[in-house]
Amino acid sequence: MPDSSATEALTPTCREGYLGTHDGLRLYYRDYGDPLSPAAPVLCLAGLTRNSGDFDRLAPRLAAQRRVVTLDYRGRGRSDYDPDWRHYAPEACVWDVVQASFALSLHHFVVIGTSYGGLLGMGLAVFLPASLAGLVMNDTGPELNDDGVERIMSYVGYDNPQPDWAAASRNIRETFPHLRLRSQADWDELIRGTFKEGIDGRLHHDWDPKIAKPLLERPEARDLWAYFRALKALPLLVIRGAESDVLDAAGLERMASIKPDLVQLTVAGVGHTPSLEEPECRAAIDDFLARIDRSRRHG
Repeated sequence: MPDSSATEALTPTCREGYLGTHDGLRLYYRDYGDPLSPAAPVLCLAGLTRNSGDFDRLAPRLAAQRRVVTLDYRGRGRSDYDPDWRHYAPEACVWDVVQASFALSLHHFVVIGTSYGGLLGMGLAVFLPASLAGLVMNDTGPELNDDGVERIMSYVGYDNPQPDWAAASRNIRETFPHLRLRSQADWDELIRGTFKEGIDGRLHHDWDPKIAKPLLERPEARDLWAYFRALKALPLLVIRGAESDVLDAAGLERMASIKPDLVQLTVAGVGHTPSLEEPECRAAIDDFLARIDRSRRHG
């Protein structure tokens, strides 16, 4: 259940707090908008190393019409780190999200999932099918490019302290020379979501490096297509960066061949992942949610 003693107002329309997990950890969340809105609520799920801060612009905008919840997974952001790295497995993350939806009374909600968050959304379609009203998958899918996955895993499992924010910015740009973002706001959001200030005065990765261990211990390919097929009856929007090294054009084409009614958007000049603040992304998400709202009204 939410820990009300830890909840405080961020803005008149945003609340923050912590959820207790079944094994005693605390997960940080932000809760925007009107819980009684008739519009479909949205649960935003970030990438593998990311956190709720990645939705600091998207969530308030969507909350003008609907409830929006953002969540830090265990070992990321303001959530507790787990002393047992085995509990960072994707299956445990899915279960945490399921518990969070119960604790926050989220019913028949839409998931907007970036990268790893989109894969967790597919998991919810299997483990919580009656609660999922739709899914937005941001630059991810059941068939991922090996080069992109290897690039991500090459930096997840270690800390990389930086002396200040200027150095952190240079580090990000040097580490990801092929990364394409359109605005300085997108870069600032990426950098602020990557590092946090430590007690030593340096900037450290804002995640537990041990989150990589379950993925490295089990490198064998999983059949994610079985999870994707669970989306057969659900509204689905897939957004892809045209220069992405994680979800390529062939992977998106195969997704569309299995689910012909999926809505797809390829964002020119952007890699992995679109920030979702690109004008075409904003328009696609707004239209996708509006169609789900109309379906709910006519029910």
